[in-house]
Amino acid sequence: MEGNFVYHNPTKLYFGDNAMSHLATELGNYGSTVMLSYGGGSIKRNGIYDAVVEALRQAGKTVVEDPGVMPNPTYEKVMEGARMVRDNAVDLILAVGGGSTIDYAKGVSASAYCDGDAWERFWVNQESPTGRIVPVGAVLTMVGTGSEMNGGSVITNRKAGFKRGKVFGPALYPRFAILNPRFTMTVPQYQMVAGFFDIMSHLMEQYFAGTADCTTDYINEGLMRSLIHASRIAAKNPHDYEARANIMWTATWALNTLLKCGKGGDWEVHQIGHAIGLVTDATHGMTLACVSLPYYRHVMRDGLHQFVRFAKNVWGVNPEGKADEQVAAESLACLEAWMKEIGVVMHSRELGVTEENIEQVADAVLILPVGYRTLTRDEVVDILRKSM
Repeated sequence: MEGNFVYHNPTKLYFGDNAMSHLATELGNYGSTVMLSYGGGSIKRNGIYDAVVEALRQAGKTVVEDPGVMPNPTYEKVMEGARMVRDNAVDLILAVGGGSTIDYAKGVSASAYCDGDAWERFWVNQESPTGRIVPVGAVLTMVGTGSEMNGGSVITNRKAGFKRGKVFGPALYPRFAILNPRFTMTVPQYQMVAGFFDIMSHLMEQYFAGTADCTTDYINEGLMRSLIHASRIAAKNPHDYEARANIMWTATWALNTLLKCGKGGDWEVHQIGHAIGLVTDATHGMTLACVSLPYYRHVMRDGLHQFVRFAKNVWGVNPEGKADEQVAAESLACLEAWMKEIGVVMHSRELGVTEENIEQVADAVLILPVGYRTLTRDEVVDILRKSM
């Protein structure tokens, strides 16, 4: 382990089949007015909406409905939600959905009483909120982002031409989160496997950095092996409760700041994926899937030791009689085979990336000085072309 760190996670999780039974009691800890934020209405078709509204009724809350949160939530929608919070003196924002809805709720919470331009302050300049923070709670229906137990809020600003993430401090973490694995079984297969790869990408982004022998990497390897095993089961039988529960729990621990303890991180795959999502409005996990292999093949030699470790400890590659480069390459071959097995998108052209818009995508990529290699713009373009 290297460096110094502080680990603090204030989110209270209710996990399992009976998790929803705790919602009404938890709601009693907050004021009378709750803004109920959700997406396109699927929670009304699958019964989750009715269960949440009943809990709100039991708790005696006044409900302000905030539907229509899109898969890549926009800053315009955040501003709309912020106005609703102020106009209705909202005491709690209850996000019901996946990572996009919870990310949105955090963005609304930080922006509602922001002094100045929230986009510039938080997502551009990465400042911390100084105004009033409206508490956020979550009922999770799709796994992948870990947003139920972290401060992340990824927002798209179409006018500015950027999709950016802001990691807020513990004050913006959901105060509580309801995690019932059965709720995730209502998600279509495409969205389900996109979430699986989002989890894997979070694990890899934190794994492929640093050179020290780090306890955190051993934890990460165990989570990756669990995800690989459970995702293979769930891809064939989405209603396997044990597999879906293990995946849900892995997703939460993949991005709640535990795995960055004693480590750096990369996150360039996410920056490229965000740019693809901005231009094409494609599903987040699929944007990560289509660029991961070309990206990791591009940086593999710079972090060779870690790719060798990935091969041995995650995929079970036998290194005997092989050069490190061969062992490392086998790790990515194993990753590719798993991706094809669970059914993620392998090429960015399937998401709408073309020769005509590739420069636009590259212009939207935020290049970070992290990981094993800091890219140039030309390298970004090359990776995008190889992803097609």
